Amino acid sequence: MAGYGLPKEHHLSVVLENNLQKEGHTIAIINGSVSGSTSSGGLNRIDWAISEPNLDLVVLGLGANDMLRGIKPNETKKNLEKIIQAIQNKNINIILAGMLAPTSHGASYKKEFDQIYPDLAKQYNLPLIPFLLEGVALNPELNQNDGIHPNEKGTVVISKTLEKNILKIK
Repeated sequence: MAGYGLPKEHHLSVVLENNLQKEGHTIAIINGSVSGSTSSGGLNRIDWAISEPNLDLVVLGLGANDMLRGIKPNETKKNLEKIIQAIQNKNINIILAGMLAPTSHGASYKKEFDQIYPDLAKQYNLPLIPFLLEGVALNPELNQNDGIHPNEKGTVVISKTLEKNILKIK
C-alpha cells in the first residue's frame, strides 16, 4: 500500500517498520508499492523490486486496483503467478495479502476474483492473509473521505495484521 493521501510518517511501510522495531525486531521495510498500481505494473517492476540485497520477505498485496478497474480476474491471477515465481526463484519468502471484490462488477466476477488468492496460496504453498483490509474496508472511521483508502487509524489496523503474519515467518 503506497500510502495514498497520507503524510509519509503514516504510510503503512513506515508504521509497520516502526512498530516492529519498537517490539525489538531488527527489520527494515522497503516499500515497493506505487499508488494506483495494478498487478501488471507490479509484474513490470518485480525484477527491480527484488534486486535489493538481503531481502528476506515480500508481502505481495497487488490486485485491488485490478479489481476496481474491472480487469479480468484470470489476467490478475496470471500476473500474480509470474510475480510469485520471480520471487521464489530468488529464494525469498512471500506472504500473499488477498483482496475481496464487491459485487459492483457482478457476482460471477466477485466469485472468480475472490478465489485468486486462496488458489495461489495453495498452489505455491504461501501464507495467506485472506483479506488485507479486514476490519478496515467499509468502516468510515478507518478510511479517508473517498471510502477506499485507509486513513491513519486504518493503516494501524492493517499494520497489526501484517505484523502478526510477518512474525510467524521470522
